[in-house]
Amino acid sequence: MANSLVIVESPAKVKTIKKFLGSNYEVDASGGHVRDLPKSQLGIDVDHDYEPKYITIRGKGDVLAKLRKEVKKADKIYLATDPDREGEAISWHLMKALKLDDVKDKKVFRISFNEITKNAVKTSLKTPRSIDMNLVDAQQARRVLDRMVGYSISPILWEKVKRGLSAGRVQSVALRMICDREEEIAAFIPEEYWSLEALLKVPGSRKPVAARFHRDRNGSSEIENKEKLDEIVKNLENRKFVVSEIKDGERIKKPPVPFTTSTLQQEASKVLNFSTQKTMRLAQQLYEGVDVKGHGTIGLITYLRTDSIRVAEEADMTARKFIEEQYGKQYTALSGAVKKTNGKIQDAHEAIRPTNIELTPVQVKDSLPRDQFRLYQLIWKRFAASRMANAVYETTSVKIDAGGTIFSMSASRIKFDGFMSVYMEAEEKEEKDQIPAKLETGMELELHELVSAQHFTQPPAHYTEAALVKALEEQGIGRPSTYAPTITTILARRYIVKENKNLYVTELGEVVNRIMKQSFPSIVDITFTANLEYLLDSVGEGQTDWKTVVRNFYPDLMDAVEEAKQSLETVHIADEESDEVCELCGRRMVIKYGPHGKFLACPGFPECKNTKPYLEKTGIPCPKCGKEVILKKTKKGRKYYGCEANPDCDFMSWQKPSAEKCPECGSYMVEKGNKLVCASEQCGFVKNK
Repeated sequence: MANSLVIVESPAKVKTIKKFLGSNYEVDASGGHVRDLPKSQLGIDVDHDYEPKYITIRGKGDVLAKLRKEVKKADKIYLATDPDREGEAISWHLMKALKLDDVKDKKVFRISFNEITKNAVKTSLKTPRSIDMNLVDAQQARRVLDRMVGYSISPILWEKVKRGLSAGRVQSVALRMICDREEEIAAFIPEEYWSLEALLKVPGSRKPVAARFHRDRNGSSEIENKEKLDEIVKNLENRKFVVSEIKDGERIKKPPVPFTTSTLQQEASKVLNFSTQKTMRLAQQLYEGVDVKGHGTIGLITYLRTDSIRVAEEADMTARKFIEEQYGKQYTALSGAVKKTNGKIQDAHEAIRPTNIELTPVQVKDSLPRDQFRLYQLIWKRFAASRMANAVYETTSVKIDAGGTIFSMSASRIKFDGFMSVYMEAEEKEEKDQIPAKLETGMELELHELVSAQHFTQPPAHYTEAALVKALEEQGIGRPSTYAPTITTILARRYIVKENKNLYVTELGEVVNRIMKQSFPSIVDITFTANLEYLLDSVGEGQTDWKTVVRNFYPDLMDAVEEAKQSLETVHIADEESDEVCELCGRRMVIKYGPHGKFLACPGFPECKNTKPYLEKTGIPCPKCGKEVILKKTKKGRKYYGCEANPDCDFMSWQKPSAEKCPECGSYMVEKGNKLVCASEQCGFVKNK
């Protein structure tokens, strides 16, 4: 009979851990949280110091009944939920739901392990502890604040604007960041600039080499327009191109640090094209345990929710020994890669790494599905690289003087590949520039050709999932466990859509963001949310009482809610009549809102169920055919402007066109913020509206 019971979160871990522990241990799973706030009400007793009212989650009664039976049989109970704030709270809820603090004849312990390996599990049993109430309180504070925001604001949006809208403490800020970026892009006006290259013949070389314009005779390195270019070119007439400087040097490239949750999500998105949600799902599987030929079921990576780059001393030494054996001593780093951290880092966990570096991707390939293998390979290579030596480049830079106008060339080649023999980041590009070895200072080069090109500055890029995770992390919004769910939520609610990796705001998202900025500015304020995150972290560190945070937050939230109730009463919520007549019953059709935006419906519903797509007219003639331009939406909900005569007319613009023609070239103009800009990039005419 088992005399010890180990309770884990995930059923997937049960088999793995049972194998490590043997017959004296029974291992069972809670399946995540067993208690939570009720869905039907706020669930927080505001009048009694914000005490949460926890209830058993629907469907978890049978799980708890089974666990109670196992508790009766056991002498020792080990709560082995995940090693983070959420896991600590689940252990505490299990303690309460199973009434373990009332049990006198049994010993109850909390254990945690950062990786599911035999050694880690056995070590945790030797070093049990009590539940860390600071971490529990940090989780309670987040849960209570999130509930307060969601349950206070969402009903107002639902009632007053009746568009099935909802809000959240972190998701509303993420939505605002995407909306702000879209506004930046929409208002961006391209600026002209030029590039200039001199193709030069080197004595004894067949192929000319390209030297880039560096600076003119006045020391300016910018070529703003065609006039400036023409001036530079004129000054170069009949000039000798002389090599004025050759510099040889060395450049060191340091290895990357191991993955955190955020950097893993970013790199998996860039390299493997995984969504944040997919990355976390696969990483969870690798952490919980997979069946590897010759090793049985084993956890392949350490815990996946972390913002630390710390590596356990034993794992570090093992990795260095492995690298020395496999690659040679010169490839082994002298010391671990260190990166400056900031105050946001919670160093409770290690970085994400393989649990056993000797299990190379090649060894596990046949045991893993394709996507699992690709993610494991990425994690393995990144960790191995972090324990390896710097890469060393030989560099050469050349300056060429043409009557005071300076052109430059640079090139580099790998002298020692170091960590790059294992891992290259997604942004890495191979340098193809080459400099002929025959070049000498004072050498005269013959001009073959001057090559110029016009360019325009580009607007900020649309957020991708990876870029949004990076921005959220930099701003201190959310924590490793929240990035993926936050993005998943705003995608699921159709506030944003994803097209070719880019995230775009939908009409629905714009409405939600506008109302949140107007009525709840502090909730969507980036600095306020980041400061709140710091406060919640300090609760976890035992420096702040969690109820103090809630006490300070709730009254201000309620004031904003009451104010919004008053101000939002003025929002016109009646169905707007259109000019369209229902061809079935003759009534004037009304504009309604559905999950995909506006549509036309007959007011005679349910007698008449006629509906039509809503074409929002702009009153602007089509630049191509003269018919009217209408506001349209892609299948995914992204807004654009097109001709009502489509498909006969293919006019399309992401920016709103203007009826005003460009006075310079006669092309149509588009609205960008408070400016009108010529749609022709070659023209670039700009004027105020």
